[in-house]
Amino acid sequence: MARNVSTTVETAQASGGGRTRPRRRRRWMSWVVVAFLAAWAVIRAGGLEWGSFVTQLMTLTPYGAIAALVTAAVLALRGNLVRALVAVVSCAAMAVCVLPRAFVEDTTTQGAPLRVLSINLFGRADPQAVVDLVRRLQPDVFSALELTHGEAAALDAAGIRALLPYQVLQTDYGATGSGLYARHPLTELPHLFTPVGHNMPAAAMTLPGGARVEVVAIHPNPPLGRMADEWYRALAALPAPTPDAVRVLAGDFNASLDHRALRTLLGRGYVDAAVQAGKGLVPTWPNGRLIPPMITIDHVLVDERAGVGAAEILDVPRTDHRGVFAELRLPASLSEGRPT
Repeated sequence: MARNVSTTVETAQASGGGRTRPRRRRRWMSWVVVAFLAAWAVIRAGGLEWGSFVTQLMTLTPYGAIAALVTAAVLALRGNLVRALVAVVSCAAMAVCVLPRAFVEDTTTQGAPLRVLSINLFGRADPQAVVDLVRRLQPDVFSALELTHGEAAALDAAGIRALLPYQVLQTDYGATGSGLYARHPLTELPHLFTPVGHNMPAAAMTLPGGARVEVVAIHPNPPLGRMADEWYRALAALPAPTPDAVRVLAGDFNASLDHRALRTLLGRGYVDAAVQAGKGLVPTWPNGRLIPPMITIDHVLVDERAGVGAAEILDVPRTDHRGVFAELRLPASLSEGRPT
């Protein structure tokens, strides 16, 4: 009889221990997830990213905020209130960083209009579709990235010269090539800055009213592996605004506003046109693939003295990037050809 009771107790203890181990494992895993989200929020809020992996992770911060919110809800429903609270705080910290991009900022000015189009052509974008966009949007300047020799020839054959006859092109056989197409005369600025990464032509354009606009086609290498340090140097090397002209940086930055390096560039005197128009969370890459666009790495940055009337994110056939179009307004004094 005693032996049977002892066996029953041991069996119950073993059974209870078996149930305890999965609970401990779930508790440990939930703390790992919460700690990861909290670290993500701290790194993003503090601009503390480093290296390739963490730098790339920052691009996904809008999804990190959603993941933290879902995690908080699941933990709260299970009664894990302390962990749920940490996840809520992490969500709030990331949301404060990203949500302002979804709201329009009033930056209207009375100056002359300037229309800017930027597309990473991927070396094989449908040339007729690109020319049709140019015809519809009527940009004053078009920043073309990953512009190969063949793509440039195809754009010419599709009729781009009739719409944008002035060009500063640095084509190549692969992703390195870039170019500027314009409605008004261009003067190349070969010594404006030292590009790091792909070709990044710069040119000055004089508008009919006499205003001077300087445009740079932007395309650094992505921060992948050993190229991360080069990517940081590329963004740091980009030219700051100048009082003598409105400067526009347009292209594939391989960076989002969740990267400290891009925010630092903005802090030198630029604004992001899509953000000003309330479209800063619209993703631009990848496009035309099995997964939908997820991250926002294509931008039109403009001198903060300029106004932003509208912005549009565009699908372009046969390229993995979406285009960015911005309607800008120059400062009134520069519209008349006088520096502020």
